[in-house]
Amino acid sequence: MASVQAALHQGVEQLRTAGSESARLDAELLLAHVLGTDRTTILAHPEAGVGEGQMRSYEEALRRRSAGEPVAYLRGVKEFFGMAFTVDQRAFIPRPETERLVELGLERCIAMLTAAPRPADSSPVQVLDVGTGSGAVAVALAAALRRRGFHDTVRFLATDSSGPALALATENAVGHGVADVIRFREADVQAEDLVDGPYDLVLANLPYVPSDLVPQLPVAASFEPSVALDGGADGLVLIRALMEQLPGLLAGRGCGLLEIGSDQRHAVAQAADELLPGWEVSVHDDLASLPRVAELRPPRPDDRPVR
Repeated sequence: MASVQAALHQGVEQLRTAGSESARLDAELLLAHVLGTDRTTILAHPEAGVGEGQMRSYEEALRRRSAGEPVAYLRGVKEFFGMAFTVDQRAFIPRPETERLVELGLERCIAMLTAAPRPADSSPVQVLDVGTGSGAVAVALAAALRRRGFHDTVRFLATDSSGPALALATENAVGHGVADVIRFREADVQAEDLVDGPYDLVLANLPYVPSDLVPQLPVAASFEPSVALDGGADGLVLIRALMEQLPGLLAGRGCGLLEIGSDQRHAVAQAADELLPGWEVSVHDDLASLPRVAELRPPRPDDRPVR
């Protein structure tokens, strides 16, 4: 019977040979998954034994990881915003940089809920999540609001063009206890009537990789649905489609928060100038100080030009 220490050594060497830049972390995560425990436990007990069946499962996971399959798919889980989300090939794997979208959404929701005393019979704040994928953004935001005592004052509609992705998102909403405040609907952002408004907040993490760059992404991306990565010729096809619909989706003082590529700040601002004249556009950086979220706000009534 191999020890944890020996199994980790084997895994790290195999993954390094395959070119993994995170060989040690990957080996630790995969071994912990096979053993049904966590990294902290296996690192604290390097002398513990790994059974023959467990070793075979571990070696199979190493083989698949060496071929480029993402660790998140091999484990079936991805940590996002301090929560564990079920993930598989039905949807894009949530990325750490998308947590900035959730942070901003949380700030905007709380600001709406606390700007003035709200009557007990006030309508809930309405949030639309476009391109929900695994549901990570909507579920993380709903859970964060619940922890802060706002669970019953916000309602979500989360859309995606993929039925299988919506099924996965529903599983995550149920698993995190927020299915009562999130509705899911299959809808295409490029359709003329995505959904009926108005919404106080529109969130979107749509594909924004230019089509000709998709084949150049790390091999792990080839295991994810291509529709969740490909943003069209310039990466902004779906983002523009959503921009065109924002005037009909947003309530008067609402805002849109759209995740963008780190090199798309100026292109997004230009698209907004063309499609949303008079709107306020600002771009927020992520933790790596890279442009990550575009915030779009309609002009207030008293700011509109006199015709």
